[in-house]
Amino acid sequence: MYCPFCRLPDSRVIDSRSTDDGTSIRRRRQCAHCQRRFTTLETYSLLVVKRSGVTEPFSRTKIVSSVRKACQGRPITEDMLDRLGQQVEENLRAAGSAQLSTHDVGLAVLEPLSELDPVAYMRFASVYRAFESLTDFENAIAELRAKCGQAVD
Repeated sequence: MYCPFCRLPDSRVIDSRSTDDGTSIRRRRQCAHCQRRFTTLETYSLLVVKRSGVTEPFSRTKIVSSVRKACQGRPITEDMLDRLGQQVEENLRAAGSAQLSTHDVGLAVLEPLSELDPVAYMRFASVYRAFESLTDFENAIAELRAKCGQAVD
C-alpha cells in the first residue's frame, strides 16, 4: 500500500473495522516514513462463471431482473425484489467463495424466493432445477407444501 502523501510503499495498519453491511473492511494506516495517517477501504468482488466459461462480476441487478420475470403477474413490489436481491448477495458473500457458477447463483435465489412467493418460486425453479416432466413439478410442489406446512392433496 503506497502512502498517498510521500508515495513510500510501506505502511502499517493501526485499526481495522468491518463496514455495517459486512462487504468491506475499513483500515486506518500510518506511513512508516512520513508518519501521516490515511484510510483505505478494501472490498472483494464476487465473480460469476457463465456456462460459456466467461467470467464476469456478480450483479445484483441481474438477479432482480431474472426474478422479476418469474414474478410477472404476482403481487410482488420492486422493494420486495430489491430486498431479495440483497439477501441473495449477502448469502453468496457469506459462503466465502470468490467465484461462483451461474447455476450456484440460481440455486441461491430459490430459498428466499420460496419464502417470498411460491408461484414465482415454481416458475424460477423449473428453469434452474431443469424440470423435465410433470413429475418433477409434482415433487417440487410436494416439497414446497411440506416446507410451508400445507397438506399435500
